[in-house]
Amino acid sequence: MTTPTTTVPKGLAAKEAALRSLLREYGPMAIAYSGGVDSAYLCEVAHEELGERMRPVLADSPSMPRSELQDACALAERKGWGLTVLQTSEFENEDFLKNDGTRCFYCKDELFRVMDTFAKEQGVAVLAYGEIADDALDPTRYGARAARDHKVVAPLAEAGLFKVDIRTLSKLRGLPTWDKASFACLSSRFPTGTRVEPSEMSKVERAEEALKRFGFHQYRARHHGDLVRVEVEEADLARFADAELRQSVLAALRDAGYRHVTLDLAGYRTGSTAD
Repeated sequence: MTTPTTTVPKGLAAKEAALRSLLREYGPMAIAYSGGVDSAYLCEVAHEELGERMRPVLADSPSMPRSELQDACALAERKGWGLTVLQTSEFENEDFLKNDGTRCFYCKDELFRVMDTFAKEQGVAVLAYGEIADDALDPTRYGARAARDHKVVAPLAEAGLFKVDIRTLSKLRGLPTWDKASFACLSSRFPTGTRVEPSEMSKVERAEEALKRFGFHQYRARHHGDLVRVEVEEADLARFADAELRQSVLAALRDAGYRHVTLDLAGYRTGSTAD
């Protein structure tokens, strides 16, 4: 929590005050939590305003790397948020598995269905998730359609909070997620039109864990059958000039199950599997 001596820029202070007001108006809520920048900040502020009436819910499925799950659970435990981990079944839905470009809708639809059941059991009327003001600019976010269908509220977006705002506010209050890299579920590593298979998902997870071990901050292992296309930030591309690092990455990604490893010279970017 921010301290009295912490200086919060006036504009951000007003946005956070608006968020607090919204949370008080909504009252008891279940929040979709992933351990990422946005949902962690939302849970932190909601916990301050609502206490135990804020119930974070983390959806676990093959799309969630085990390391991300562990980190998210550890943060929630340290904060005393009373996290509930629920299993979701999107991998039993053929509409999700065929990955035709609307995959995110079916994933979020399943998440909100499970959350709705949980909330009703807990006597909670409001579902919330971490959509932010930036997301309104991205027409590919089919999850927002699922949120509307389930009447899930987005307090961060309603308060006008952008990603840069949330990172700044998270840093001021000491949240370790303030500089966390952007993350999307492992299913997003499969090109549109390529069927999502749990057995192949494990290869992606092992490849990305290897990139993490080598110290890359923002990265993706894009799955193309026997080939993995590695994306890292442009500033990190030069690291591959080091022959020892290059060979080590190559060996690790082959151990993950890939026959061919290629480096994308365009660098990390969101949505490149839909190109």
